[in-house]
Amino acid sequence: MATPVVGTGDVQDQFWPLPKFYFSVDIGDITDIPFQEVSGLDVETEVIEYRHGNSPNHGTIKMPGLMKYGDVTLKKGVFVEDNQFYDWINEIALNTYKRVTVVIKLLDEVGDPKMIWTLTNAFAQKVTPTDMNSQSSEAGIETIVFTHEGMTQEVA
Repeated sequence: MATPVVGTGDVQDQFWPLPKFYFSVDIGDITDIPFQEVSGLDVETEVIEYRHGNSPNHGTIKMPGLMKYGDVTLKKGVFVEDNQFYDWINEIALNTYKRVTVVIKLLDEVGDPKMIWTLTNAFAQKVTPTDMNSQSSEAGIETIVFTHEGMTQEVA
């Protein structure tokens, strides 16, 4: 086997970004769930504006505030006898729900995780069944939205 030359694309390196189509999702104890799409891995910091009364500047200073994490949306195909999304959301009753850890891994060409996002204390917030259209030949796609209390990102 020839030694790959930098920039040829023979291997993932610093010159070739990871493709976004090869990923894996684990929810709680269930691993490698076949999702079609993952979105919403957002994190932002609220901005606190402040100005003290004797400031010579006629503007505010801006400071970082609390972190805010976006809700994560997962989409997958509809399969016969697969009611997992509805089972998860139906377990919620009067704020009693076993929260789960959601792990999303972006994989390289051989299936090794290279980027890992971990959502802590996540629970199902919303489930949307597939839309139906008699003139469409697309696969049925259902959606589940997870809300969570924090996210970490690591490079594997």
